[in-house]
Amino acid sequence: MPSVKPNSTISEYQDFVQQVYGLHNMRNYSVGNLLTNTQRFAMRGLKGIRKKDREKTKINLLLSLSWLMSIMNHLHIQIEDEIWSRFPYLCSYCSTCPCSCKEKKVKKRKSIPNNVKALKPATLSDFQKMFRRIYPPEERSLEHGGIHLAEELGEFSESVLTFRGQHKEEDFDKISKEAADLYSCLMGVFNSIEVDVSKELSTLFSNDCHVCKNAPCTCSFDFVAKFKF
Repeated sequence: MPSVKPNSTISEYQDFVQQVYGLHNMRNYSVGNLLTNTQRFAMRGLKGIRKKDREKTKINLLLSLSWLMSIMNHLHIQIEDEIWSRFPYLCSYCSTCPCSCKEKKVKKRKSIPNNVKALKPATLSDFQKMFRRIYPPEERSLEHGGIHLAEELGEFSESVLTFRGQHKEEDFDKISKEAADLYSCLMGVFNSIEVDVSKELSTLFSNDCHVCKNAPCTCSFDFVAKFKF
């Protein structure tokens, strides 16, 4: 049976999303539809930041993250591998931990060293802790984290739309990188509002689909389009 547990890996979580929502998504959604849902729940999460509603921010960003997993499944991208390649316990831009972009006024992305000795995090929770070390939440405001999330969501959306328009391999590769960046920003906001992502996901999806409680999901297209939290 599909499940998400507090000690699940990112790959296991991605596989859970595929088992519960894969058939439903394949029948009902294009990658553009999946992207729209990733965006709309992220925007509702950002609205929660503006309204200082932690619960609204939490649940909507968890849902946005799960739609992101659906895009990764649709495109056959293993997001855990991409995240580790992009963030091997280092900031993907300045290549330090903790990030020193602001302090050093880094203007150009630095290459990740080939001799990185860091041990890859084992679980989703371990990856969240890694991002807390790279990007300490106390170093910036929640609002700043939300703005950064919106920025990376825009760049991820552009990468998907560019690939769909031109179908070039280099454009497809960029989707993976932008997805990893978006994931890091989601973790940044979760760390700022002190949300244990793996624990919350295991609760939200304790009975398969968080709404219809079925696997595979049986929610109608119309219901999903109107669903709000």
